[in-house]
Amino acid sequence: MSVLCNALGNPPNARPQPAVSPAPGLSPRMTEKPQKLGKALNRKFFDRSVHDVAPELIGATLLVDGVGGEIVEVEAYHHTEPAAHSYNGATPRNRIMFGPAGYAYVYRSYGIHWCVNFVCEGEGSASAVLIRALRPTFGLAEMRQRRGLEDERMLCSGPGKLCQALGISIAHNGLALDKPPIAIHARTAVPNVVAGIRIGITKAVELPWRYGERGSKYLSKPFAKM
Repeated sequence: MSVLCNALGNPPNARPQPAVSPAPGLSPRMTEKPQKLGKALNRKFFDRSVHDVAPELIGATLLVDGVGGEIVEVEAYHHTEPAAHSYNGATPRNRIMFGPAGYAYVYRSYGIHWCVNFVCEGEGSASAVLIRALRPTFGLAEMRQRRGLEDERMLCSGPGKLCQALGISIAHNGLALDKPPIAIHARTAVPNVVAGIRIGITKAVELPWRYGERGSKYLSKPFAKM
C-alpha cells in the first residue's frame, strides 16, 4: 500500500523536520556541505611576511559571492626572487602586487585561465600568495555548472580551475579581500602542513615555497614524499 504524502513530500502526521540554517551571509543553495567557518580575516592579516601568511592560509576558507571552499594548497612569491611577477618592477599588469596588502591580484596565465593571488607585506614589497587549490565546500552546484564536470576532486584542483569554479576573473583584480564579493575565514583547526618546491616555473625552482595540506585529495599535484 502506498503512503500518501502532503504538499511538502512528508507522510501525514510526520514530525516536522527542523530547518538547517546556512552560514551567515550564505543562501541555502550554497551549503551542500555545512562547514563551521572561522572569523573573517581582514587586510591586516596579510600585512606580514608572505612566508608567514602562506602556510597559515592552509585550512582557511575562501568565498567569492558565497561560493568556495577550504584552501589546501598555495605558493609564496617574493619580489626578491625571479619567479615573482614583481621581480623586474611595477607594470600595469602587476601594479596591484606593490600594495597595500590585503588585495586580490588576478592575472591570466598563458592567455588561457585566470589565477588569483593575495597581496602581502607592506606597501612596495610586491609579494603575494598564489591560491593553487581548494576543497569545495560551498556552492558545489555553481562550481559544477561553471566547470562542466561532476568530479568534486577536479573542481578546484589547480589555480585556473578554482578561478573558473568561483567565477574569478580580471574583474576581481584589485578588490579588497575583506569586502564583498570576497570573504576569507580563518581556519578553525591547524592542519598538517607540508612544504615543497613550486610548480610550473623555470626560475628559483629550488625554493620550497609551496605549502599544502598533507594527504589532501584536492591538491593540484601531490607533494614529494619526505
